[in-house]
Amino acid sequence: MDFIKKEISDYANLFTEKESDILKDLNRETWKNVLHPRMLSGHLQGKILSTISKMITPNKIIEIGTYTGYSALCLAEGLNKSGILHTIDCNEEYISVAKKYFIKSKFKNNIKQFYGNAIDIIPKLKHKYQLAFIDADKENYSKYYDLLFDKLELGGYIIADNVLWSGKVLNETKDKDTIAIQKFNKKIYNDKKIETLLLPIRDGIMIGKKIAN
Repeated sequence: MDFIKKEISDYANLFTEKESDILKDLNRETWKNVLHPRMLSGHLQGKILSTISKMITPNKIIEIGTYTGYSALCLAEGLNKSGILHTIDCNEEYISVAKKYFIKSKFKNNIKQFYGNAIDIIPKLKHKYQLAFIDADKENYSKYYDLLFDKLELGGYIIADNVLWSGKVLNETKDKDTIAIQKFNKKIYNDKKIETLLLPIRDGIMIGKKIAN
């Protein structure tokens, strides 16, 4: 299922800054060799992540759900020169593919990978982040939000992908992932410590700015 009509997507891509060679190669390999290639952020969403990161120019970014590394490479484009991006995934295949492209990229010294369960790893990270990106198992979105909130600097941003869940958030009959996404959307919207914006781009992107501790 396409998130929007292919003709519209193609038109948007036509007027969007082109992919770098390394992102093109990663995109191609993911679709050719890796399971669940629709999980890839892709060109348009990748540019959105890159643009947001460039506007913030963060010193530290944390990503939950590396997949094959496309989104991490896009987010890293906005890091300041000495900045660091921490990215977490529990799938060895994904981590291996991502590592190959991180090493090839100009951000090889700026990206640090973590293998394991993010719920266990996040509390051990002794950093404050200016930007957080959640794109992992939907069932734990609310847990990730709770764990990340105190690690986010005041004025920092948290972004979550797939918050429209292929439109299933509107269905009366819901699976556990749909219910989890609905609960997450309500949770972050009702949190008075954060300002929210849900963009109906691709599969839905939630953007929140931390305005209080």
